[in-house]
Amino acid sequence: MENKENQFLVDSEFLSPQALERKHKLETDPSSRTDHMAYLPGMERIQSDVMDKVMDQMHAYDPESYTARDVEAALDHETCSIEDFKALLSPAAEPFLERMAQRARLETRKHFGNTVYLFTPLYIANYCENYCIYCGFNCYNHIKRMKLSTEQIEREMQVIADSGMEEVLLLTGESRSMSGVEYIGEACKLARKYFRMVGLEIYPVNSDEYRYLRSCGADYVTVFQETYDADKYETLHLMGHKRVWPYRFEAQERALMGGMRGVGFSALLGLADFRKDALATGLHVYYLQRKYPHAEMSLSCPRLRPIINNEKINPRDVHERQLCQVLCAYRIFLPFAGITVSSRESAEFRNGIVKIAATKVSAGVSTGIGDHESKYTGKEHSEAEGDEQFEISDDRSFDRMYADISAEGLQPVLNDYLYV
Repeated sequence: MENKENQFLVDSEFLSPQALERKHKLETDPSSRTDHMAYLPGMERIQSDVMDKVMDQMHAYDPESYTARDVEAALDHETCSIEDFKALLSPAAEPFLERMAQRARLETRKHFGNTVYLFTPLYIANYCENYCIYCGFNCYNHIKRMKLSTEQIEREMQVIADSGMEEVLLLTGESRSMSGVEYIGEACKLARKYFRMVGLEIYPVNSDEYRYLRSCGADYVTVFQETYDADKYETLHLMGHKRVWPYRFEAQERALMGGMRGVGFSALLGLADFRKDALATGLHVYYLQRKYPHAEMSLSCPRLRPIINNEKINPRDVHERQLCQVLCAYRIFLPFAGITVSSRESAEFRNGIVKIAATKVSAGVSTGIGDHESKYTGKEHSEAEGDEQFEISDDRSFDRMYADISAEGLQPVLNDYLYV
């Protein structure tokens, strides 16, 4: 493997000799890895042209070919075309960031008013069967694993709901054996007792399984493609179901086929060329929005963060200025889409971006397992806690986040949906 890939490798100190040998072979011998474009048994295939459309556009995109004149034309157009979007993501657009921010702010206020939505994630298990070399949950990383029982899940939900939060995002590591669809479904049923909006960020499943989770109370599904560069994806996802790139790509469409009301999209910026990944993410939303006009679409824009056993993991070329450019381009191109900025980013950045392009932020965040009670109430650290997926940057509580958003002249919104 090339040296530039090695920046992601995790500490192998705690691996058995057999596991270390397997890990080394996967990393250094591509022939030892399964075909990342081939579906595995049990994976649903759907008939869709969305993937081909997105990839054709991404492969043809040359960010360096756009000029200041292209960017000015894009900002002058009332409706942002695909070509305009490409120009706004290009290096030529960086000197126009102030104009992009002004245009993005107008679009945000036009379609979302003065509101910012609040939610919190709840990790219920961190077992994983994938070897993704940048992720703290990966199967070769030596961390404390845990799966919450039904009673523990409900206790976590009670603590979060008592804080005032009305929307929760349920997350697991990617392990069907330890976090099966029925287990996730039971968590959804519990969440419906305490929250008005329930989201899922789990391993991709088939459309009938998404239909089951919808019947259990889930409203929307978010899937990070990580990177749309299939070749780079192959070098970063060395083992497990997540390795199958096309099955992951089509997860949102299967979720919509299964009746989910909304879907979320994202690339993890810093894994590959962030401009091409941002283009592909936006186009993924764009084409599905036209195919499923009834569905709510949203984007996230996470960057790499340090993990346990590898604090050196960081985005190489995606600084806050570039992140702001991507978010403004998303808003101008997709004015109706929600945009979430997570606690991976600093409080200062999030305070600023909610006034420009973002419509949703997380608060009271923990990426660990079973530790909301200790974090929310100050009770002594529990032994029944699992390690975190990555380090967060903004650790503000729900109350502090609510107050800070209000102080910016914005209206925090906990929920605006009603089941009838």
